Amino acid sequence: MIRDMLVETASRHAGTVKFELPHPCKLRVEKVSRVFHAPNNGSVKALEDISLEIGQAEFLCIVGPSGCGKSTLLNLMAGLDQPTSGEIRLDGQQVGGPGADLSVIFQELGLFPWLTVIQNVEFGLKMRGVGRTKRREQAREYLRLVHLSGFEDSYIHQLSGGMKQRVALARSLVLQPDVLFMDEPFAALDAQTRDLMHEELERIWKQTGQTIVFVTHNVREAIRLGDRVVLLTFRPGRVKSVFPVDLPRPRHLEDPELALRAGEVLAQLKEEINKAFEEEYGHAAQS
Repeated sequence: MIRDMLVETASRHAGTVKFELPHPCKLRVEKVSRVFHAPNNGSVKALEDISLEIGQAEFLCIVGPSGCGKSTLLNLMAGLDQPTSGEIRLDGQQVGGPGADLSVIFQELGLFPWLTVIQNVEFGLKMRGVGRTKRREQAREYLRLVHLSGFEDSYIHQLSGGMKQRVALARSLVLQPDVLFMDEPFAALDAQTRDLMHEELERIWKQTGQTIVFVTHNVREAIRLGDRVVLLTFRPGRVKSVFPVDLPRPRHLEDPELALRAGEVLAQLKEEINKAFEEEYGHAAQS
């Protein structure tokens, strides 16, 4: 498995980091930039010349200072937006837009409060035209996977925060996407629930062999979950460093070695946070 035998041969130049992956490349980002144009404020370069290779069944985490383009990059990889230049390929085919092979879980989750738990999980299958009996069977299978079998007929407002996260996971996984993208999914959870969700997500990832791209502000969370951690620079976002994480699993946030690895990432992250601070307050001082 890629998580057990990741081999890094990295060369860093002009924001490009290349790797030799022991398993086939699932998703390839090639020299991607994204510029946003505003009528009154000119243009903002959110991302510049980003190249990455993400392997089959890899768990890749992306961190960086606020405003570095983490969510922008995730949206591009998921086909929810298009790059200004460069291209993104899934299994060699260019990603031209959103599709069932690319699934996204946002922090807000987007669950439908008027539907029951099982109806939420079935929703994507229903949109695909899967018959009621088959989609109900598949939805129940994935509810068992996320340990929610006893809550099929509950409504979203009746669930805890962690249970809502599990429903969102089941709804995405039942579609069997090629890549699952997660954008700050646990940010709103309390520390205890977040720790439980880390365990659940890792268990599900091991069980399914799912390829996951996970965006977070929390460096310890990234080290806890990831095979690799990609650190982006402050705007425009470029790949500053890539950190392979070869710690044995399961990992725990309180592990001393995990804390040491997180400290290495934080040292470089702080450099980018300082740049963001200087730019923000430098502009404020000039105005």
